Amino acid sequence: QVRLVESGGGLVQAGGSLRLACAASTSIFSMRAVGWYRQAPGKQREFVGSLTIVNTTRYADFVKGRFTISRDDAKNTVYLQMDNLEPEDTAVYYCNIYTAPIAWGPGTQVTVSA
Repeated sequence: QVRLVESGGGLVQAGGSLRLACAASTSIFSMRAVGWYRQAPGKQREFVGSLTIVNTTRYADFVKGRFTISRDDAKNTVYLQMDNLEPEDTAVYYCNIYTAPIAWGPGTQVTVSA
C-alpha cells in the first residue's frame, strides 16, 4: 500500500514563503499525476493544484501565481512552493494522486499570521 507523508508546514507571516514536500513510499509520482489540496478549519478540502507526469500544471484560481508544484522522481517526492502567503492560506495541506486518490496522509499544517 502506498503511503504519503507531507512535511514542511509551519507558522509564517503574511508575505512569507514555505516549501511543502510530499513523500511517497513508492515511485507512484513518476507514473501518476499528483494533486495538492488543503482544508481550512470548518471547511471542506479543496483543490490547490496538480502536476502531470509530463510536468503540466494546473492551479486553483486563488493561487494567483503564488504557488509552484514540482517533482523529484529520484526521491519520490513532490513539492509545493508557496510564496506571498496570505492569512487565507491557513490550512492543513495534503497531496494525493490526482485522478484516483489513495489513502490520505496526515497533512502538514500551514498557519499564516497577519
